Amino acid sequence: METHVEVPQQPAPVLRHIGPALYEIDTGFRADMRVPARIVADEELLRQMSRDRSLIQLVNVTTLPGIHGFAIGMPDMHEGYGFPVGGVAGTLLPDGVISPGGIGFDINCGVRLLTTGLLHEEVKGLLPALAHELARSIPTGYGRHGRLALSPDELDRVLDEGVPYLVRGLGLGSEEDLSFIEAGGHLPGADAAQVTVRARERGHDQLGTLGGGNHFIELQRVERIDDAALASTLGLFEGQLTLLIHTGSRGLGHQVCTDYVRQMDRALAREGIRLVDRQLACAPFSSQEGREYYAAMCAAANFAWSNRQVLTHRVREVFRRMLGPRAEAWPRVLYDVAHNIAKVETYGGRQLCVHRKGATRAFGPGSPELPAAYRDIGQPVFIPGSMGTASFVLVGRSQSADISFSSACHGAGRQLSRAAAKRQVVGAELRKELQARGIHVECPSNAELAEEAPSAYKDVDRVVDAVATAGIAWKVARLVPLAVLKG
Repeated sequence: METHVEVPQQPAPVLRHIGPALYEIDTGFRADMRVPARIVADEELLRQMSRDRSLIQLVNVTTLPGIHGFAIGMPDMHEGYGFPVGGVAGTLLPDGVISPGGIGFDINCGVRLLTTGLLHEEVKGLLPALAHELARSIPTGYGRHGRLALSPDELDRVLDEGVPYLVRGLGLGSEEDLSFIEAGGHLPGADAAQVTVRARERGHDQLGTLGGGNHFIELQRVERIDDAALASTLGLFEGQLTLLIHTGSRGLGHQVCTDYVRQMDRALAREGIRLVDRQLACAPFSSQEGREYYAAMCAAANFAWSNRQVLTHRVREVFRRMLGPRAEAWPRVLYDVAHNIAKVETYGGRQLCVHRKGATRAFGPGSPELPAAYRDIGQPVFIPGSMGTASFVLVGRSQSADISFSSACHGAGRQLSRAAAKRQVVGAELRKELQARGIHVECPSNAELAEEAPSAYKDVDRVVDAVATAGIAWKVARLVPLAVLKG
């Protein structure tokens, strides 16, 4: 469970408009700031951010040892554990710090978009049955276990090798899948030996499970194409049936974060690090704690990509049973991106540890890390809204490197806490409202449904417009929900 540290009341920061949809809090705001804090937003989004501690948390991030350039908040930014959700920061290697709070408890929570060659109209009558069959085949909710129980040796291989082991060792997918997953579904810095016994116990049978909270699988329709040429390269067309998977590393990743927050907290005095908020617990990347956490984080990231791969396999099984062996009914991976992760990347000739917490990588055209099929257009970026609103596909622009360390937002962003949403929303009534709008819901708990009500989130169209206006990414397509599967 996350705990929050009480900090003294601080004056509201002064924001300076420095570019389209881009604001800055300069280092004069507080004496301990090492770099400025930037925010991608419009005036309404800034007002929403001012209602919680996210702006002050972003300022706190600027005090971390080794931070380089600026800390930046995305337009979906809201208060989190230490770092705000929607926060990005790069620290200069080798001795800049790495902070588990800057990645989050759900390591490599991320989004995978699957596309089909089907028009929504072709299968409209089957959608409730299709959603129900997905719900029967995929475990949802907290603490649920999957059908794929791994031996200790198999779990080690998943942690060390990621999705390539599932594809080549267990036959769960194809080589084509690997081409369209960030990092090929495998971070080479992983070391299963740095993942504790408790973390392994929590994760050994959770591959292929969705989890609870804001995790979901959503059947969608491409409602609008914003850029025909980009959409064509990505294989998107109007009226298309697609499916979005949003989940992460489950209990294993949560335990990795918990374990290393404690270790780094104990190491602060030895490293001479003083923090304005203990939730920013960190260690130099080059230290023993830093190296071990990075290796464990990479392993948890490999586990999360593997989780989404097993879920993809289950989806394909359902589609094959329900829609037959037609090629156009086979869900293919458009792309898979992490939005809670730290990556070693180079900017301005300097190697940085880039923390993205609730933020998506958004490389522009030409990056060698992108699939060959997308290298000329930039990296696909997925921004889900809520189960009653739209999701967006964008592609990164080259100038995002200078604006935001090649980062975009990861969703609409909460404007109500889960507790506040449950006080304001009756889950049973929300279910009826969504059904009346033609959105089929598979969620056993009305309380869980209320926590994730559309009213709990910011306006996703406004959030996406801020990303596009700032020059971080191009809009490609707008997708709307048809059926939602939640824990």
